[in-house]
Amino acid sequence: MSHNRKLGRTSDQRRAMLRAMVTYLLENGQIKTTVTRAKEVAPLAEKMITLAKHSNLASYRQALSYITKEDVAKKLFDEIGPKYAERNGGYTRIVRIGPRRGDAAEMAIIQLV
Repeated sequence: MSHNRKLGRTSDQRRAMLRAMVTYLLENGQIKTTVTRAKEVAPLAEKMITLAKHSNLASYRQALSYITKEDVAKKLFDEIGPKYAERNGGYTRIVRIGPRRGDAAEMAIIQLV
């Protein structure tokens, strides 16, 4: 984690939420969330993609231990990893999209570049 933001949750809830968000991001290419959460998810997603670039069994298992869906891990190693083979980091982008209507929380879209 980058700044160890608590995001108003207990550590196990926070870890579960971030795992789910990273999995969803890798599955769908982008997610809409608050800026704070996006900033927490980005480095974790980058680490997963970096693992996928070392396409071997050990790194596959390491990724599986974090990603919650097996088919997403497969996609990560088969498609996403090779796609970024030439790129050193910076696989995600955070785009701010203004405040949320209900509570005016600053919203953002985090996407794979």
